[in-house]
Amino acid sequence: MDTMSGNGYQALLECRRRSRLLRERGFTIDQIAIVLSLDHQVSPLRLYRYAAGLTASQTVAAYATLAPSRAAGLREARLYEYESWPNAGRRPPAHALCLLARIYGTSPERLVTPSVLATYPAYDRQTLNRAMTPSR
Repeated sequence: MDTMSGNGYQALLECRRRSRLLRERGFTIDQIAIVLSLDHQVSPLRLYRYAAGLTASQTVAAYATLAPSRAAGLREARLYEYESWPNAGRRPPAHALCLLARIYGTSPERLVTPSVLATYPAYDRQTLNRAMTPSR
């Protein structure tokens, strides 16, 4: 299985191609992420970025337009840390998951595994559960 390490850009290009084909056939972003998970053992957060066909740079730019203030900004390095959690990196805060979910067109709790979601405090889990799934 490809873990997308070392050949991340090639994996992104392939995932973009597959994602576009699946969207043309009526698949949702959530369904596309599931399909991609069959070939790539990475975090759901990275799968959704790949399912959306976005580079880290594009994701950071979209995040900046949605973030309520400059203090809430995101750098590519931090995005990669979030995508590596829980095996490495840093756990993404609930507000970041909410913004990333809006960018990717899904609900925040889909961006982490159930076991990772269980590590969040109750207040954060409620925030994630209340976040609306955007319409596409």
